[in-house]
Formats: sequence, C-alpha cells, structure tokens
Amino acid sequence: MVAELVVSLSGIGPSTLARCADLADELDRRRVPLSLLLAPRKAVPGEALTWVRQRVAEGDALVLHGFDHQPDPTRRAVSLRRRAEFAALPAHEAGLRLVAARAAVARLGLATEVFAPPGWLASPGTVVALRRHRFAVCADMAGVRDLRTGDVRPGRVRMVAEHWSYLLSVGRAARRGGLVRLGVDAADLDRLGVREVLLEAVDLALHHGATATTYSSTASPRGSTTTSTPSGAVPTRTR
Repeated sequence: MVAELVVSLSGIGPSTLARCADLADELDRRRVPLSLLLAPRKAVPGEALTWVRQRVAEGDALVLHGFDHQPDPTRRAVSLRRRAEFAALPAHEAGLRLVAARAAVARLGLATEVFAPPGWLASPGTVVALRRHRFAVCADMAGVRDLRTGDVRPGRVRMVAEHWSYLLSVGRAARRGGLVRLGVDAADLDRLGVREVLLEAVDLALHHGATATTYSSTASPRGSTTTSTPSGAVPTRTR
C-alpha cells in the first residue's frame, strides 16, 4: 500500500506569517500542499488573511479548527485531557458552535467542509453535529473520518517533536503505507530545530513513496456511496 502524506499548519496570524510563508515555500518546492487550520474567532487580519486566501486558491486546503478554542465552553467538570473546545460537547451545543464558526469563516470570504477539532479531540456529539451540518471530513487524533460514507482512515497525527524517535516513527508509518499525518503550530517554528525536523520528516515520507495530499482530498465526492477513500491528487502550483 502506498502511503499518503498530510501536513497541517495551525497558529496562522500576523506574528507568525513570515514563518508560515517560509514553510509553505519549502513545501512547494517538494510539491507538498498544506492543510491550513483556521479558528475563525481567533482573528486572522490583514496580510495573514490575504495569504490564507491565496494559498487556498492555489490548492491548499482550508480546515475549520474549532470556533474560538475556549476551553470547556459548557462549564461542566471534565478531565484535564478533555478540556479542548469540542472534546466534551453534546450534539446540540457542538452544532451551535459549528454554525457560528461557519458564519465567521464566510465573513472572511472563505468556506470549508473539513473540520479538525482543537486538541484533535472530538466528542461523539461533535461527530453527530458535523454530519447534521453537512461537513465532509473530521480529522481527529487517531484518524480521519469521512462523514459521508462513515469510512475512518486510521493514522494518528504526529505533532513535530525535536527528537530522533519522531523521525523513526514517521519512517515506520510511511513504509507501512496508509496515512502519515504531520502537524505543526506556527508558533513552534521559531524553536530551534522544529522547522528542520518537519522538513526532514516530509522528505523521509516522500523517500518512502508517500503521495502528498490534504485533508479535503480524503473525502468522497458528495453523493458517493462507496466506503473506499480516494487518493488525493497533488494540486499544480502556479508559483
């Protein structure tokens, strides 16, 4: 089985824009598209928003990354592990936040059917709400769910770590085939070694034959009844 490689970037904003653009340029040279994680209530003004729009127009994927990342919005007592915004919500409350998030994204002149919860944790109620509101994909900690077919592609997200074991785990996943998911927060790109480790991991996955794709390309076309997941084509860059 040929592996598929998805690289996601979060934390996009004015203070991180230069680092985001630098990483995107490096990935363009490797013909690897980005999945751009955006929380619409956490404003992306000015040049950063223009950059996101440009990247999406050129083939990167926009991913709704929650609404405002407010921890435990229900004010209920939950474990520390589940304090991310959508980790413990019932379907109705998750739906309300999804509606608000979509409206906020539309005001930015953008749209998406792909969702990745903050902390990569989605409650069962959130998954129900995503289906009700016609989202196509939910990417959580353990895998990527096609909300139209019910197909779940296993593959945990690997946030970049400055440790040799990180590269070893990426190499093993790429050799086995399936889905190789790399994630990075733009704020971490300032840390010594993070950018280099991420690019080494990308190069390693490509060396083992992985095909670069995005979270939006893992969804079945609307109306499809198949339970298989189509491989995503790498978009042609214009720059």
